[in-house]
Amino acid sequence: MELEEKQILHDDRMKLTKNHDIKILVVDDDQLVLEAISLLVELFGYKCYTAVNGLDAIEKLKSDVIDIVVTDVDMPEMDGLKLLSYIKDNYTDTDVIVATGYTDKASYADVIRAGAIDFIKKPFERDELEAKLNRAERERNMIRRLEKLSLCDSLTGLYNRRSFDLRLAEEVQRAHRQDFQVYLALIDIDNFKGYNDTFGHPAGDKVLNAVGMILNDCTRHNVDFTFRYGGDEFAAILTQIGEEQAVKIMERVLHNFQQAGFSGTTLSVGLVRCTRDETLSWPANVARMIDRADKALYLAKAQGKNMVVLDSGS
Repeated sequence: MELEEKQILHDDRMKLTKNHDIKILVVDDDQLVLEAISLLVELFGYKCYTAVNGLDAIEKLKSDVIDIVVTDVDMPEMDGLKLLSYIKDNYTDTDVIVATGYTDKASYADVIRAGAIDFIKKPFERDELEAKLNRAERERNMIRRLEKLSLCDSLTGLYNRRSFDLRLAEEVQRAHRQDFQVYLALIDIDNFKGYNDTFGHPAGDKVLNAVGMILNDCTRHNVDFTFRYGGDEFAAILTQIGEEQAVKIMERVLHNFQQAGFSGTTLSVGLVRCTRDETLSWPANVARMIDRADKALYLAKAQGKNMVVLDSGS
């Protein structure tokens, strides 16, 4: 891409007509190409990050939630196909588009078999890149809508128990691989049956919805996960977080619910750090984490309710 065209792209940045919600990481070891593609991506209205090779890209993936990676194939230290393999193993929600020059050996069939969602030949037209990114975004949105129907609770809009069972195992294994901390919180509404009996089920549904909204407001978007665990029980998976911050998030949930003023009701929380026990299978390990969180929740109830009890042991 010529420098004059890059300057035109730069001048056109203020003409964006649509801002997209997804984040894109562009990976290329050629600085001029990297700048040119990133200008295009920003021109299309996407939030864009850049990396100069596969190893640099991995660091960017660790520090932020990336939706789509557009990567060159031929790069030093870690090439695009190795990066693609790493992403498919560790970031299953991140899609990859592979860009190759005419001299590269990787074919369309090669990269699709390796797990990429699309393939683009360099040099490419701006319309072609925009069309591929727009298609990837539409497909992601469609998948999310379908997932929401099957994995979300119809009353609160939170993820449901089925989603919880899938996500907890996935996030704990990812935390183990990438060496960061993850916490599980089980949340129960204190005195909910009495409230329901006194004010009726429609009023009870408002309480359940309020808990869902408070959980979403107090946790981190695209980092943490919130669930209706069943009945008047809820759950949260807090990822890439320390103990102090996890406790503060749950205390904020309790405070905000108390401020909502549902007569006689409070929340109790059992919080546990999820760690790998090499003596157990993964399913048994996850079941033990849930059991520990449940016991911490029971202890919070027994000690007077409206509190967070942390079990930090392994």
